[in-house]
Amino acid sequence: MEPIILRPDADAAGIRVDAWLASQVEGLSRSAAARLLEEGRVTCGGRTPAKNLRLNGTETLEIDLPEPEPVDARPQEIPLDVVYEDGDVIAVNKPKGLVVHPAPGHPDGTLVNALLYHCGGSLSGVGGAMRPGIVHRIDRDTSGLIIAAKNDFAHQSLSAQLQDHTLARIYECIVTGSLREDAGTVNAPIGRSPKDRKKMAVVTGGRPAVTHWETLQRLSGGTYVRCRLETGRTHQIRVHMAYLGHPILGDTVYGVKKPVPGLQGQCLHAEGLCFRHPRTGEAMELHCGLPAEFQAQLRRMRG
Repeated sequence: MEPIILRPDADAAGIRVDAWLASQVEGLSRSAAARLLEEGRVTCGGRTPAKNLRLNGTETLEIDLPEPEPVDARPQEIPLDVVYEDGDVIAVNKPKGLVVHPAPGHPDGTLVNALLYHCGGSLSGVGGAMRPGIVHRIDRDTSGLIIAAKNDFAHQSLSAQLQDHTLARIYECIVTGSLREDAGTVNAPIGRSPKDRKKMAVVTGGRPAVTHWETLQRLSGGTYVRCRLETGRTHQIRVHMAYLGHPILGDTVYGVKKPVPGLQGQCLHAEGLCFRHPRTGEAMELHCGLPAEFQAQLRRMRG
């Protein structure tokens, strides 16, 4: 595996290298970063071990990631709500509670297992053995549209559209409190929280993150909001709405710790996808309706 090269800027000065790495490399926890440092897999300029380093903002860090252990996902007959499908792509309406791909603690019973069964093993291999076909992810307790690629050609095209922001992902949510403006943009970098490695946060030196939002309706005790992602950081909408002071209703990680009766997790739904078809170049626009519990919550808050 090719080493990762990272160059901290002046804003990173004084930050411990393990904390900074965890904020920069998606999926890398602080403890995992510490293990890489302990094993000598992180060096300055490819020579000096970076263990116990506090950054000064001028380093060039080289990370030698170990090869991932091969884990093959297996097909499982799990019902899917297919919104669109052809020979190149498949888009499904993922229900809350369904994990996207196998991971520690969730070896099977995931969307990937269901897709492997439904597609007869015809999924792209770009994402590796645990994430075949997966171009982007949504949280376990977020419902809505997710698109997967059936071949490497489609995967590379969709990934390129994610990178140049032409694959639009539209979400709807209920946030707590009343937003003052009718629309806005949050442009705030996101990285691993220095206080809790299990959480993300707006942090100096984090990865660029941009969320555009607009108010759909003002409710009793909350606001019905539509968000469009320009970037796709882990928990991006949840972190950005909390950063505005209006966490998503039911989000016990970034908002009020007490669950909301009638809601499983956060009130957040991936409602729309807009992209160019990998094969034909045709402009595609897909939508899926709000789940029943989201609609019920809207009715309660409309009074």
